[in-house]
Amino acid sequence: MSAHIHSTAYVEDGAILGDGVQIGPFCHVGPHVTLGSGVVLKSHSVVTGHTEVGAGCVLHPHAVIGGLPQVIGFEETPESRLVVGSNCVFREYATAHSGMPKFGGLTTIGDNCFVMIGAHVAHDNQIGDNVVMANNVSLAGHITVGDNVWFGGLAAVHQFSRIGRNAFIGGGAIVVEDVIPFGSVVGNHAKLSGLNMVGLKRRGFSKAQIQGIRAAYKAIFLGEGLFKDRLDQAKKDFANNELAMEIIAFIRESERPICKPG
Repeated sequence: MSAHIHSTAYVEDGAILGDGVQIGPFCHVGPHVTLGSGVVLKSHSVVTGHTEVGAGCVLHPHAVIGGLPQVIGFEETPESRLVVGSNCVFREYATAHSGMPKFGGLTTIGDNCFVMIGAHVAHDNQIGDNVVMANNVSLAGHITVGDNVWFGGLAAVHQFSRIGRNAFIGGGAIVVEDVIPFGSVVGNHAKLSGLNMVGLKRRGFSKAQIQGIRAAYKAIFLGEGLFKDRLDQAKKDFANNELAMEIIAFIRESERPICKPG
């Protein structure tokens, strides 16, 4: 099935359109763009730069993806790219920028992500699958976000931060430290408020798995003594618990401060 392009849309020569692509009124598709099968661009949306958009994605009016990094003096180059997975949704005025070559040049967004009104994915971000960003969430550059992370509205994350899978970032949170897998953070500056229990239950984690994660969380963040000593002890005590060891490994690999309870 061929693409359907509205008469007022502008698709530049060189763009590659998959089967069943629908491009609505006043849209713009750049010459170095690839749109997978079934992609829908609603009116006034833009895909520019060296950008690949996976099958089944939908851009709502005035969403713009593939723009250059917001870095003073940066000039367009084929080495600055954005790759979006399949079945993602970008709501009105959502934006995602390509990467900077000196850092690898690639921004990635995984499958089944939902980027709500006015939310922003900056250059060189690596976003996992099933990530939800509510209205006006702002991610600075070089951020890594694991699978199944949810961001409440107006949350903002500092550059070079890492957010582990299945974490929850509360609405309005200002995140300046790394967030552990399964963690829940709130506030300005954000503090760890516990585990993302709702998310864990929704995603089918068993009662035993959740109990193990809670036990590790308490041992690491709420025990006696220095944080480093608690972490070392937890590594021994939970050596046979895969999910607990995921949290411990995340912390030990971090090059930035870890978000802790207030």
